[in-house]
Amino acid sequence: MTISSCTRAAPIRTSSPDPGRPLRGGAASPGPARPPAPPAETELAAGCDMACRGCAGLLLLLGLLQLLGRAAACPCQDPRLCQPIAGTGNFEVFVFDVGKEAWKSYDWSKITTVAAFGKYDPELLCFAHSKGARVVLKGYEEYITMGIDPKKLVMGVPWYGYDYVCLNLSEDHVCSLSKVPFRGAPCSDAAGRQVPYGAIMKQVNSSISGALWDEVQNSPFYEYKDSLGHFHQVWYDDPHSISLKAAYVKNRGLRGIGMWNGNSLDYSREAVAEKQTEAMWQALTP
Repeated sequence: MTISSCTRAAPIRTSSPDPGRPLRGGAASPGPARPPAPPAETELAAGCDMACRGCAGLLLLLGLLQLLGRAAACPCQDPRLCQPIAGTGNFEVFVFDVGKEAWKSYDWSKITTVAAFGKYDPELLCFAHSKGARVVLKGYEEYITMGIDPKKLVMGVPWYGYDYVCLNLSEDHVCSLSKVPFRGAPCSDAAGRQVPYGAIMKQVNSSISGALWDEVQNSPFYEYKDSLGHFHQVWYDDPHSISLKAAYVKNRGLRGIGMWNGNSLDYSREAVAEKQTEAMWQALTP
């Protein structure tokens, strides 16, 4: 599962798993072959987990995605369809689209925003705009593939983790979650709670598992048992996982990296805490 991103994101990793399903990793797919570029418009903010996740800090810098000033070639026959959609009213209907052509059969009289999780389809963008609906996209690779300047993209990373109570915890570290709604949509994040990195470091060494590593998500996690006998699984980012993201930012030429939030570390004068805090700051610059 992911802590971010979007991802808050989560351009390096995939979005959170479906509720009630095990917390297991899923690798982000590489960007598709370069399609026609979309219009430069302020609505192209990352749509990853937008209805499901509050995205907390990992959305703090996505405002930079609105700086798409220099317009690329419009893929629509009518150039007016490349203009941003001004407004959609007080009540919105979001549709999460995972690709292919099912969107041609949607009830467009209901839709206000399409969050496109599949391969970028310029025809979908043009058609949605013709119906007065916005289109939002996910992932850094998708933006770069479309011709968006990487220097307009900033990666948000978490300095916190998520603590999940497991309905069942298997020997191979599959934590099954209860179905908990978040803003009307079931979401794994609603089944957990945020934990700052400083608190995680105080707990991980005394956990029943110690620090574990998921090779798919490239993220650490651990497991513990609470006083009521319930098993928990905690996913987070540490200096190693953040350094991998920072290396991606540098290699892909993104503008930079930012964390949510700077208050999540242990700034006490304890020797161990000082070392852990220094390592998190160092991980931001490859």
